[in-house]
Amino acid sequence: MPLQDVAARVRPALAGFEPYDPAFSPCEVNLSANENTHPLPAAVLRRFADACAATPLNRYPDPLANELRDELAAWHGVARESVMVGNGGDELLFNLIFSFGGPGRSLVVAPPCFEEYKNFAKMCETDVVEVWRDPQSLLPDTDALVDAAREAAIVMITSPNNPTGDLVDSALVRRLLDETDALVLLDEAYVEFAGAQASLVSWVAANPRLMVLRTLSKAFALAGLRCGYLIADPQVIDVLAAIRQIYSEDVLAQAVATQAVRLRAELAPIVADIVAERKELAERLARLPGAHVWPSQANFLLVRLPNAAVVRARLRDEHSVLVRDFSYAKGLADCLRVTVGTHAENNRLMAALAAVVEGGQA
Repeated sequence: MPLQDVAARVRPALAGFEPYDPAFSPCEVNLSANENTHPLPAAVLRRFADACAATPLNRYPDPLANELRDELAAWHGVARESVMVGNGGDELLFNLIFSFGGPGRSLVVAPPCFEEYKNFAKMCETDVVEVWRDPQSLLPDTDALVDAAREAAIVMITSPNNPTGDLVDSALVRRLLDETDALVLLDEAYVEFAGAQASLVSWVAANPRLMVLRTLSKAFALAGLRCGYLIADPQVIDVLAAIRQIYSEDVLAQAVATQAVRLRAELAPIVADIVAERKELAERLARLPGAHVWPSQANFLLVRLPNAAVVRARLRDEHSVLVRDFSYAKGLADCLRVTVGTHAENNRLMAALAAVVEGGQA
């Protein structure tokens, strides 16, 4: 059978999808993916190695990662029944839309935001309602978002938002819970960089329609591990437990993640350093000719520069420094997203930008 005949049989909702492209290029300094580029303490790495060495590989993992769930529950002051672990936050996002979306139901998002929300919704044949942010401040349109959510099954808001860096106003979340009947997913992947007070995990117990997504990819510097978790009403967790792929969180990921949660206090200085570097880097970027930098509570900064796509290409090709180009995206003309790196990496970036932006025509 010709290949084109096989491809034509794909479900219509999945036609036209392409593999995820992180726009990575080999480079010496990668500030493009919002990873935590700081090295983990040696003592923490030793604990990880010991945990892996003590983990049998010939046995299937605990399907629900209950030891890890218990650690997360104790940390956040909830019961195990309110915690679900996933193969990265992406698995949980997809399963949530798969479970509560579908034909005749809609998902509300506030772009520019994480593009995978929309992609997962399309895969699950869920209508997407986009409520665009203010074109200057890039903050959500609160009234429009609440109005759109009145008829929605799910609302997804990132806090801090990717790629803009702003923290959601808790008053908006309160209105979504009080004035609509939608499930409200608060994606707090970057919240550790905004401070403990920024999380709304404590709201979940009193608000059964509120769900909070967290991850070990960012503040915990474990992006390669693929471990995220959801805190939600036990009824939501039961639904997700019933439809998830079995054994999605492997034994080594569970072992390392459990240790990481136990050792979280030892990672706090890394987060504090990133926050300090973020402030300094934002000030330095703002001094570039024609630059505008949006305030950020995450581990990245969104900056508008003249000829941003050309600047990004020259940073990569001439200086081996990689940042993320968002200039193609609606509402983000001439915008680059820059991960906050180590002090040395940030210096390397600024030296390269000085050469490209200030030293010659971009």
